[in-house]
Amino acid sequence: MDGLRELASRAGAAFTRATDVRRFRPKLLRLQRKIGITPIGLLGIAMAVGLWLLGFIVAGKTLYLFAYGAALLILVTYFTGKRSLPLTGARSEVRARAREGEILGVDLTLHAKRRLSTVVLEEQIPERLGTPVQLPIATLHSGEDIQHSYRLFCKRRGAYTLGPLIARWGDPIGLTQREMVLVPEFELLIHPNIENVSDRPLTRQFEDPPIRPPVSKPWPSGLEFYGMREYAPGDDLRRIVWRAFAKTGVLMVREAEQGITDQITVILDTGRQYHSKDEPSESFEAGVRVAASLAVKHLTEGYAVSIETNDGPLTRKLRGPGAPMQMLDACARLEMGKHPISKAIMRLATDPRRDAHNVLITPRLKPEEAAQLRLLLNKGVSVLVVALMWDEHSSETLNTATALGCQVVEMRPGQSIAGALYTQVGAGSRR
Repeated sequence: MDGLRELASRAGAAFTRATDVRRFRPKLLRLQRKIGITPIGLLGIAMAVGLWLLGFIVAGKTLYLFAYGAALLILVTYFTGKRSLPLTGARSEVRARAREGEILGVDLTLHAKRRLSTVVLEEQIPERLGTPVQLPIATLHSGEDIQHSYRLFCKRRGAYTLGPLIARWGDPIGLTQREMVLVPEFELLIHPNIENVSDRPLTRQFEDPPIRPPVSKPWPSGLEFYGMREYAPGDDLRRIVWRAFAKTGVLMVREAEQGITDQITVILDTGRQYHSKDEPSESFEAGVRVAASLAVKHLTEGYAVSIETNDGPLTRKLRGPGAPMQMLDACARLEMGKHPISKAIMRLATDPRRDAHNVLITPRLKPEEAAQLRLLLNKGVSVLVVALMWDEHSSETLNTATALGCQVVEMRPGQSIAGALYTQVGAGSRR
């Protein structure tokens, strides 16, 4: 009996899915916009064809007349509706970039060159920013202007397409419908919220002597003099000490204080598997805010910063006055993927460079990623691990990263980014 009930419920669910009109609504709308005929018009065409076939079968002249009359009506409404409307529209200037939590106001203006009636003004708005604007206009006199205002609620970072602003009209019967683009669409970037964080870039995990410099500064003014050594192929010629060469006959170069670097690499775990499952993902959004805050902090101080994701580099290595804005634009477009974080760690582990300060932001550090991270640490590279704490399994990341000898901080939902980065859980010492 229970099996029959279950079978009946499944059959009912399948029938409901098959008869759900909402599934076919987007396809019907796309077809309507492409051919300019409404569902009522398509039904009229089907009726005209059916009447003609019925008349052919029963040899009824009256049915033929009804079929030809219906077809003529559809043709007349179709070709008369193809003309463009003497209508112009304008959208007020909207900033191309906004910050999470902002509210933007938009003004629309419609101007008619002659008298119009039964026109619908529509502005396409993403669901996360608000509801689409539909403004039906019964009558618009010649030279008259109509204004309409609405607001955009920038609740979540992302790249959104606003518009286009279109005018829609049709025949009084409702057989055909036409659209005209008044204002094209444009892209609105909503940047993640960032904070003024503290992070001291260190080139290597261990030194001789084991003393870290108290202040880290960017190249070229920040590399404190440490000593001199013999020239090696690949050294910058600007670092040669010519006075020492004149005295000793040996090419000597200036050695900078170990621990100072101008290269910052932020590795953000974009894998969907271990982030929180809510929409939007709370842990992923926290990771994006941490990555953006660190990147902007170091870029404003003159460092060269790049962000690595599971799918590859987010941007090229950036530096300069316009770099923070480029970095925030890239963070606004960032989405989760399917690849694991091990791909990003392995790319860095196989990179021969060792003079970069690395920040790993992840909710889960599995044994496989920990083994790859050890390869990176064995090169003497500094690694700061930001553990995104959103479930009980995230504490394993703290233990694993601390055991590896990384500098570790924990980031919990709703916690201040500056406060989280200020307190280190793991000392990051090597033994």
